[in-house]
Amino acid sequence: MTRYAAPGTEGAIVSYEARYDHYIGGAYVPPVLGRYFENPSPVDGQPFTEIARGTAEDVERALDAAHRAAPGWGRTPVAERSDVLLKIADRMEAYLEPLAVAESWENGKPVRETLAADIPLAIDHFRYFAGAIRTQEGSLGEVDDDTVAYHFHEPLGVVAQIIPWNFPLLMAAWKLAPALAAGNAVVLKPAEQTPASIHYWLSLVADLLPPGVLNVVNGFGVEAGKPLASSPRVAKVAFTGETATGRLIMQYAAENIKPVTLELGGKSPNIFFDDVWAHDDDFRDKALEGFTMFALNQGEVCTCPSRALVQRGHYAEFLEAAVERTRRIQPGHPLDTDTMIGAQASHDQLEKILSYLDIGRQEGARILTGGERIEYDGELKGGYYVQPTIFEGDNRMRVFQEEIFGPVVSVASFGDFDDAVEIANDTPYGLGAGVWTRDINTAYRAGRAIQAGRVWTNCYHAYPAHAAFGGYKQSGIGRETHKMMLEHYQQTKNVLVSYSPKKLGFF
Repeated sequence: MTRYAAPGTEGAIVSYEARYDHYIGGAYVPPVLGRYFENPSPVDGQPFTEIARGTAEDVERALDAAHRAAPGWGRTPVAERSDVLLKIADRMEAYLEPLAVAESWENGKPVRETLAADIPLAIDHFRYFAGAIRTQEGSLGEVDDDTVAYHFHEPLGVVAQIIPWNFPLLMAAWKLAPALAAGNAVVLKPAEQTPASIHYWLSLVADLLPPGVLNVVNGFGVEAGKPLASSPRVAKVAFTGETATGRLIMQYAAENIKPVTLELGGKSPNIFFDDVWAHDDDFRDKALEGFTMFALNQGEVCTCPSRALVQRGHYAEFLEAAVERTRRIQPGHPLDTDTMIGAQASHDQLEKILSYLDIGRQEGARILTGGERIEYDGELKGGYYVQPTIFEGDNRMRVFQEEIFGPVVSVASFGDFDDAVEIANDTPYGLGAGVWTRDINTAYRAGRAIQAGRVWTNCYHAYPAHAAFGGYKQSGIGRETHKMMLEHYQQTKNVLVSYSPKKLGFF
């Protein structure tokens, strides 16, 4: 067990500044209107820094800086851009523990997750796109003996990126790595709930990027996010967040005919076929862990396996073991490496989750474990903690259909394969899904039949680079974490060349 000291206290390996302004043009600048807001830690509910409250005026300044920097960065040789991304990754690796602690303190998630997943994955995505951009090539098409079509990849220019609060540094890496590799300048708006960890990250890597290539404007959605997403001066908008906000982002971008990448909500099915229970072995144990993955990151994951569908043949036995496994999830201080579930990211999110616990009860769903807020005394007093909760009900209930974004799973049974697929697809979302079976044919058929952009098979919550991630239906547009993202941040230019000296003969 390791217990990290809270940032800014005696023995801490990381400290936050008392105030963070906007980062524009390679320097910190105060907000035009001079306004700030407090940033509390979910660990104890107490503010630990204050953040510049951005407005349209600050967005314009950031866009000015980005437009000044974009042409030079876009012309920077690919090898040099790749090298910058590799240096960012190396710097992050050297400060992995401080970054992990910084994010845990601001987001509330267990430091065991930031140490083992969030920060290492973010590092790997910078390295992956550093390599991907080195391998990218244009093309040449010979139309005829005298005519050649050349195709070049060119950066879009200045792009807007709006990231969520559930994985502040990893979601930033998912968006920044391909955008910077492709030669774009970025104006990034972090979530108002978790802006400080981005600025701590900047304090470590900002010197590696030319001024203006990356700009960060803090603030709230309506005041800063809307002006950024609706600006005619951005060539693309990338957003991760809830579906309702994604619709607004799409509307803003459409006014200026700008492309979007949207990674939105989900209500992911996690399907367990009877043969999982055929043997008491490592695979059964792995499947039970897969069930409890609904509690990873406090359930604040767009692909949270929040609907567990269990085949009727071994339903009772499986569910009894799954409830027992869930009860073994260890809550506690997020900076303790033994803690398995930490605090929800904000008071608003805590209240939303608690409201859905009431909704489930009112609908007649049966609580098998959990269902309550955890209220600590001492240093965790005032923090935003919820028990991992299992509902038992049916797929028509709101707790099965609506995204809760908390450590809550709703369980139902199914009969045969067709029944499982029908229930799995009975949702407006299509981001993620899980399939657990010992039968390779069942696994393949289920993976193809489920309407989701990512179907984990005999695993869950793995997010490696080079595996495309994105949604079907109302879960979004576009893909991330794969080399195809480079083209999302580029335009294709065709240079059509005639090498013939002869005229066409029309005039």
